[in-house]
Amino acid sequence: MMQVEKQKMREILACVPVMPVLTVHDAGVAADLARALVEGGISVFEVLMRTPAAAEAIRAMVRAAPEARIGAGTLLRPDDVARAVDAGAAFGVAPGLTETLARAVNAAGLPFLPGVSTASEVIAAMEQGFFEQKLFPAHGGAGITWLQSMAGVFPAVTFCPTGGIKVADVPGYLALPNCGTIGCSWVAPADLVQARDWPAIAGLARQAAAMTGARA
Repeated sequence: MMQVEKQKMREILACVPVMPVLTVHDAGVAADLARALVEGGISVFEVLMRTPAAAEAIRAMVRAAPEARIGAGTLLRPDDVARAVDAGAAFGVAPGLTETLARAVNAAGLPFLPGVSTASEVIAAMEQGFFEQKLFPAHGGAGITWLQSMAGVFPAVTFCPTGGIKVADVPGYLALPNCGTIGCSWVAPADLVQARDWPAIAGLARQAAAMTGARA
């Protein structure tokens, strides 16, 4: 069963080159935000579980955009996993990984993207059955060199880098054999969400959905 779950996570990542990472403070905007992203061609996004509105925002997004796969981010403990599953999250994301968190995720059958930043952490995540991992923090374009170094050592691992990645950094990441998706916040910036400028967000989503890798 575990192998099927991990394949699901890889399939989810393969749906988009850029995965928006969303901090939602008002669940009332969640449905429109989800529809704007889907309209722009982005069907996978992560809602950070850092605000009181996050769980309700995920519920609203699932109802508004059932074709999308909506993940719950910043899962730190088993209670967070339970809240994500209850909200209807299609997958979970964490900045790191512990044995306790891994047990909770696997018990819930939740496709999962644990955070790593060292080779030892990559190995530890692999031992728990996770071959799709989040490089965090990627430090903008600096993570490209790290991923290049890891490609030959861990050919079975697919990475989704997140953290400070700007538009100009994306093609360099997507050109790497071990990185098919990046996570970033610029697709739905806070000012556009607050202004409820859904056409602008849909436009940024279209830009993100069209991105491909290109070596400098």
